[in-house]
Amino acid sequence: MKKIGILGIGMLGNAIARHLLDCGFEVSVYNRTNKKTIQVKEKGAKVALSPKELAGNSELLIIIVKDSDAVKQVSFEKDGIVQGRHSKLIVADMSTIDPLESKKIAKKFQEVGIQKLDIPVMGGPNVAISGDLVMMASGNKETFEICRDVFEKIANKVFFLGDSGTANSIKLAMNLQITMLALALSEGIMLVKKANVDPKIFLEILNSTYFKTGMSEKKAYKMIEGKCDPTFTLANLKKDISTMTRTARSLGIELPMIRKAEEVYENALKEGFGEMDYTGIIEYVKKINESD
Repeated sequence: MKKIGILGIGMLGNAIARHLLDCGFEVSVYNRTNKKTIQVKEKGAKVALSPKELAGNSELLIIIVKDSDAVKQVSFEKDGIVQGRHSKLIVADMSTIDPLESKKIAKKFQEVGIQKLDIPVMGGPNVAISGDLVMMASGNKETFEICRDVFEKIANKVFFLGDSGTANSIKLAMNLQITMLALALSEGIMLVKKANVDPKIFLEILNSTYFKTGMSEKKAYKMIEGKCDPTFTLANLKKDISTMTRTARSLGIELPMIRKAEEVYENALKEGFGEMDYTGIIEYVKKINESD
């Protein structure tokens, strides 16, 4: 398998495309906003004019778009992926979407003879560029094995989890963790700062215990300094949080903390913090405490 298509050249799609080019794959790309393809085109990627054309040029087509509606649009509407289908085509969706929607989309692909895998990942463009993502995959096992070599170039750890939709469930649970960690760090930093304690001391002590995380060891120091350059935007995490709450409702379960987090992130969006990194939630916490 040498011909890889990337549909969606945002920050993550750009990094993965460049890494696969470095690995010697033939990479084709499509993005609704064509100017986002300029960098990867200059590096050697072919630019398709439609999802249909991209499918025709690909053996493995990786979708990285905003939500399930966007996946369905590029897959099944005019000049969509299914219209470019051929016998070697496999579709792998890296988008973070509702697991029930993922199953429905997989079934619709299967009806026209295309196998579709779920391959959401953890890690941003800063690790995607070196192939150090963590990938969760689900769908048909034989199809997964055909793609394994490519996936192991994209990620340094690849977990095959079973039937379609399973990987999306794990991905939502993972993003639930980063949501809570970002909020906990933001509020902890605010608490000690208002108590006239250097928040770096708080982080030093936190990181001396087993409560430390990669976020507390790396991103938290940038949060203190207000350096929240996006690797994954606050707006995108808010979208995923809403997917978590919808999925919880569909499963008939109550997740009270993520419902509260949805409210906090929604308020942060209204205050204009959406294009910051998700850890920029600390800026919203600062703002609501400015009058104190």
